[in-house]
Amino acid sequence: MEKILTYFKGVKAEWGKISWPERKQVIAQTIVVLAIVIVFTIYTYGLDVIFKGILQSLHITV
Repeated sequence: MEKILTYFKGVKAEWGKISWPERKQVIAQTIVVLAIVIVFTIYTYGLDVIFKGILQSLHITV
């Protein structure tokens, strides 16, 4: 039981050393990540449509 208490005391001590980002920084980085995900999703969908069209023109069923 003593080891568990020591562990949690160490966790509490380390928790105070964490440098948390500011709210504006978190929001800005979240927007960047979402934008990148949207761009890559559209890109992948576009490639899918192109390849599907190519395969259909070659009469290969998908």
